[in-house]
Amino acid sequence: MHVGVDSFVSTVTDPTDGHVVGPAERMAHLLEEIELADRSGLYSFGIGEHHRSEYYDSAPPVILAAAAARTERIRLGSAVTVLSAADPVRVFQQFATLDLISKGRIDLVVGRGSFTEAFPLFGLDLADYDSLFTEKLELLLQIRDQEEVTWSGRHRPALVRQRVYPRPLQDPLPIWVGVGGTPESFARAGLLGLPLMVAIIGGEPRQFGPLVELYRRAGAQAGHPTEQLQVGLHVFGFVAESAQAAADTIYPGWEEMFTKVSRERGFPRPTRAQFDATSGPNGAFFMGDPQTVADKIRRVADQLGGVDRLSLQMTNPRLAHADLLRGIELLGTEVAPLVADV
Repeated sequence: MHVGVDSFVSTVTDPTDGHVVGPAERMAHLLEEIELADRSGLYSFGIGEHHRSEYYDSAPPVILAAAAARTERIRLGSAVTVLSAADPVRVFQQFATLDLISKGRIDLVVGRGSFTEAFPLFGLDLADYDSLFTEKLELLLQIRDQEEVTWSGRHRPALVRQRVYPRPLQDPLPIWVGVGGTPESFARAGLLGLPLMVAIIGGEPRQFGPLVELYRRAGAQAGHPTEQLQVGLHVFGFVAESAQAAADTIYPGWEEMFTKVSRERGFPRPTRAQFDATSGPNGAFFMGDPQTVADKIRRVADQLGGVDRLSLQMTNPRLAHADLLRGIELLGTEVAPLVADV
C-alpha cells in the first residue's frame, strides 16, 4: 500500500505560545511539510479545496506548482478538486501543466466537496449539485481521452472540434473520483473504470466494505480490468510517539473545527468521549503511535478487500508546525514501511 498526506491548509494558532500564524507564514510552513514528506519517503501529498475563512487552499494548482518545483519524487494531487464548481477545460489545462512541471507526478482527484460555499461563489445553483458533477466529469474525461473535443450539455457552452492544450506528460492523466457514502457514487466510478478515493470521516471503516464491493462489481460488469479499479482512502488522523500524545495533540484543534461545523449544521457539540471512541480500534480516525496506526491500516485494508492508497489528513487549527513535521516524518519513516506489503 502507498501512504501519503492530505492537507486542507487550515489557519493555525500555535498552541505553544498563542501565536496566530499569518497566511504567508502558513504557506511557507506548508511547503516545508511537503518537502519533508518527499524526503521521508511518503508516496503522495494532496491539497484540498475550500472557500472558507479557516482554510488557505482555495487555489490548489498554485500550491501544487510551488510544491512540484521543490520536490523530486513524491506524487502531488488534489484532495479534492471541486469539479462541480469548476470549468473542466481549465481544470484539465491546470493539471496537465502541473504534470509537465512535476515530470509526471500529478494525480487529479475530483469530487463535489463536503461544503457548499463554492456554488453561490461561482454563480451555481445548489439544486444542480449532482447533475453539475456528472456532466462536468463526462466532459473532463472526454478532454483527457481526446485531443479534439465536440461536446454539449446543460451547464456549459458547447465545444465543437475544440483542441485543449497542453497535453500532460502522463498518458492518460490519472483522474480519481472522490466519494463519500452514497451507493450511486461508488457504482458510477466503477462503471467509468476510474480509481476511487473514499473519504472516511466518521462511523467505522468496515461499514464501507459493501460500497467498495459495489464499486468493484460495477467495474467488472462494465468490462474494466481488476488492476484499473484502484481503491484509496482519505482519512483523518495523526502519528506521534505514543497513542496518548497523538490524541492529546490533535484533540483541541479537532474540537474547534467540529464545534464550528456542528453549529452550522445543527449537530450536537462534539465531545472528548466521541473523539476517543472514533480514535479507537474500529473507529474512523487513524490515531496513535506508528505501530498502532500501521496495525489499523492493515486491518482496514483487509476489511475492505484491499486498499491501494491511504492518505492521512492532518489539518488542524491548533497544531504546532514542529508537531506536524514530526507526524509527517513518523508516517513516512516508520508507518509506511510497516504497510508496504499490504
